[in-house]
Amino acid sequence: MDKLKGTLDRITDLDPGAFQRAQARLDSLTKPPGSLGRLEEIARRLVAITGAARPRVARKTLIVMAADHGVAAEGVSAFPQEVTRQMVLNFRRGGAAINVLARHAKARLVVVDIGVHGDCGPSDDNSFLVRKIAPGTRNFAREAAMTREQAVAALETGIGIVRGEIARGAEMIATGDMGIANTTASSAIVAAMTGRDPAEVTGRGTGIGDAAHVKKIEVIRRALALHQLTPDAPRSTLHALDVLAKVGGFEIGGLAGVILGAAAARRPVVLDGFISGAAALIAWGLSPKVSQFCFAAHRSVEVGHRVALETLGLEPLMDFDLRLGEGTGAALAMHLVEGAARIYHEMATFTEAGVSGKSGP
Repeated sequence: MDKLKGTLDRITDLDPGAFQRAQARLDSLTKPPGSLGRLEEIARRLVAITGAARPRVARKTLIVMAADHGVAAEGVSAFPQEVTRQMVLNFRRGGAAINVLARHAKARLVVVDIGVHGDCGPSDDNSFLVRKIAPGTRNFAREAAMTREQAVAALETGIGIVRGEIARGAEMIATGDMGIANTTASSAIVAAMTGRDPAEVTGRGTGIGDAAHVKKIEVIRRALALHQLTPDAPRSTLHALDVLAKVGGFEIGGLAGVILGAAAARRPVVLDGFISGAAALIAWGLSPKVSQFCFAAHRSVEVGHRVALETLGLEPLMDFDLRLGEGTGAALAMHLVEGAARIYHEMATFTEAGVSGKSGP
């Protein structure tokens, strides 16, 4: 708990003056003011996040957390639970979509077994880490997904991993996930944290049919009532740590820890899709300032992701109808964030280029 508390204590508001200084430089570059649109917004935030006069984010790490969910026993996924382990092995062989896109982004990919049911092999050269809290959560439709101690352990595992990556030189962090039934856990988290009805925030995950979708919504609704996470429940039960423990997942807690740890170290975090959005909600519930350090890579097809992003106050960089997870959207968005940083510190000013600036109002 000390690691978590210390991390929360180090997360501070961004300096408004940094935004003003960044805007002054952007306006001095050889372009009409504001003509690079949201790239300029990204650049301003990078200056404020890092505190650097010329922020650099070329050294990128994408952290994929993998874990299983006991609620899969309720028939809420189109795929069997063993797919989590099989996909982790695919990640290790380099054959998944995230491997391709991480290579393309020149990002270091770190895969973490934080709670997979089954053996994925030992830790290797720090690109695959075994930090298993338990072989999957319990079925939150029947009991709490994890103990409060396990929830803290998941958060602190993520904090420890991102600290290690920053010590290795990471300048930008991105999040990814793997876990059959984790859209069910994420929908439950979004409903609990926002007070929205499960029907408003529950999608089809891996592609379930109509009947399974209705069942998924009802499983979540019953679970929220069981754990007193409904909008009319006493507010104390809606603490983010309790939400994570009651209906979350180990990989979601781990990613929340990654986000908190990166924010505490003043590193930008590129969030992937729905699962990362749910993790960010947990992090935000523990420290509302954390959303200032996050970039939303994209808006997932999963309906709950839109609600999560609205709550966090984040506007997605892309909308490509993605719903794979793994960090695929985050890997793509890293190019945009790095591009904004390069524009900011590599582009010439009007004075440097000998180009005449704007002459009138």
